[in-house]
Amino acid sequence: KRQARERDQDEIDRWIEEDWPRIQEAAREDDAHIVLIDETGVLMSPLVRRSLAPRGETPILKHKGARREKVSIIAALSLSPRRHRPGLYFQTHPKDFVNNVKAAAFVRQLLRHLRGKVILIWDRGPMHRGDPIRALLRDYPRLTIEELPAYAPELNPVEQVWNHIKYGVLCNFAPRNAVHADEVAREHLTIACGDRQRLRSFFNASELPFPERVIST
Repeated sequence: KRQARERDQDEIDRWIEEDWPRIQEAAREDDAHIVLIDETGVLMSPLVRRSLAPRGETPILKHKGARREKVSIIAALSLSPRRHRPGLYFQTHPKDFVNNVKAAAFVRQLLRHLRGKVILIWDRGPMHRGDPIRALLRDYPRLTIEELPAYAPELNPVEQVWNHIKYGVLCNFAPRNAVHADEVAREHLTIACGDRQRLRSFFNASELPFPERVIST
């Protein structure tokens, strides 16, 4: 298990003990959605894992090595305020990256689907700061933004979405190009959107201490 040297465990413990209960209480009082957001990239180079190939017949995964193409993905896991049902929303950007303009645009689209108040939680990356984010907050008073402690990705269940996509269904996958990678990633993310049990597993696999009663089956 890898951890950043800059990680402040005391601050992480304080966030779990103080900030997270405060956020949950605010969600209950305001009848608000809780939404966690994160970003990742799918590269052209496959993530190699063990396969069922016969011993001595090693599969050859040919991939594009001369260009650094990728598919950037931003995704949100939500919990509804009344029935506490998990939901998954995503947007892909082939041959591009997610900056604060794209992050703000994604949240604006998300708010069209989620009625009422929304508490958004994400990390302290540069794509989550700046003028587009401040404009977002001005335009949507029903939106509140909270930050996770630094260097604590294990607290964000969206990381488990990436584990499922990149290390699960897309392992040993060598796309022809970024467009092909985008098509396949979108296909599997769409399947996950409709699988409530899998969405629940993303929360359960993270280290965010969600009370079991909060997540419906």
